[in-house]
Amino acid sequence: MDIKTYSELSKLNTFEERYRYLQLGGVVGEETFGFDRFINQIFYQSREWKAIRDHVIIRDNGCDLGVESREIYGKILIHHMNPISQKDIEARGRFLLDSEYLITTTHDTHNAIHYGDETLLMTAPVERSRNDTCPWRI
Repeated sequence: MDIKTYSELSKLNTFEERYRYLQLGGVVGEETFGFDRFINQIFYQSREWKAIRDHVIIRDNGCDLGVESREIYGKILIHHMNPISQKDIEARGRFLLDSEYLITTTHDTHNAIHYGDETLLMTAPVERSRNDTCPWRI
């Protein structure tokens, strides 16, 4: 497994490049924590997680994948660039609380990263020009 880092990610300029760098291509419904899901839910309520979460949001200016033109106006998620497991939480593994391995995302971007569904990604608005919908006008 290639270790993904914020240092490498930040060298990529576009949202699409960053998305492709992070894309995991998992399967919907693939088990992560299963019946032990309460373990990660307890972790995400911890003081140490909330502190690093705030740090990452500030670092990324509240933007999707840290791209300036992609401000997040709804709920901000913090994505572990390298998937974590129950063992990582129990052992406080290196990917867990280090901002080098975390990035801000929207819910849709997060799901697209995990499940490889680019249709979930918000697309940029189409640039319009005068009479572009009326081909008979110049």
